[in-house]
Amino acid sequence: MLTEHRRKRLGVDTMRPWDGSAEPEGVEPLQPFETGEELAQKTTEVFSKLRPYFSYCLETMQEMKRMDLESRKGKAPGGYNCPLSETGVPFIFMNAAGTIGDVITMMHEGGHAIHSFLSHPLKLSSFKEYPMEIAELASMSMELFSMEHWDVFFKNEEELSRAKLEELERVISVLPWIATIDKFQHWLYTNPGHSVAQRTEAWLSILDEFSTGATDWTGFEEYRASFWQKQLHLFEVPFYYIEYGIAQLGAIAMWRQYRENKEQALDNYMNALSLGYTKTLPELYETAGIKFDFSSNNISVLGNFMKERLAESSVQ
Repeated sequence: MLTEHRRKRLGVDTMRPWDGSAEPEGVEPLQPFETGEELAQKTTEVFSKLRPYFSYCLETMQEMKRMDLESRKGKAPGGYNCPLSETGVPFIFMNAAGTIGDVITMMHEGGHAIHSFLSHPLKLSSFKEYPMEIAELASMSMELFSMEHWDVFFKNEEELSRAKLEELERVISVLPWIATIDKFQHWLYTNPGHSVAQRTEAWLSILDEFSTGATDWTGFEEYRASFWQKQLHLFEVPFYYIEYGIAQLGAIAMWRQYRENKEQALDNYMNALSLGYTKTLPELYETAGIKFDFSSNNISVLGNFMKERLAESSVQ
């Protein structure tokens, strides 16, 4: 569905590998901000529209110079939120260049920052060392919550719709990729001593299982056969990646809750993050007002919800 939607938007007969991130000819890239200072200011404004406490957190970080946002020569790549245990005021590092991706990254890391603030009052440091399934729920939920107020970045309605559509497409498309990498990891580490040919065969079989087949890779089969190499987790942190899928599904459930009752959803969000790791993951998700449930029935409900949101965004 997603690939077909993009194919129609691009006006092409066949989708090729490079079309997945393309825009129709003549469409200019979105430019939501110019400087790191503007990104921080606009993000603070978005957060204030959600909850004054959220903007207070970002304002405190700015006052304490806990943000390094702009890209510059010689700067390390990447983006992250680094909790600082003594003050409880974290540090956000990223390489912003004025893109919609930077806005999403800032919302994401801002969610992590809120988590750091809310869990800081817990008495033991180990209580603040929460697992990825709840840490990423905090950040991914904030991406989706914040979309309601992205008009701060995009005054033009068409550009605002494009920005929201890009976020929805990213959220949907990352899930099958996570499933692909997770299953491939299990094959790799339960089949020691395999040959390159066996590994390639296993990869292509798993990739086909979670792909639509709607993209034509003719002439680029060699690249598709080694496409798994782009995921650094396979090399650096074995068996770590499925957590993003768990949290992404949780974030969709949080957004669904938010669309039904905004204030209650934000109350639940803050209550869950305030617990750090003093409760089990199912209990943390329950406090957040959602289920730690990955049954086909629950995923179907979340999938239908996202289809509806994608259809809404496409119509605008």
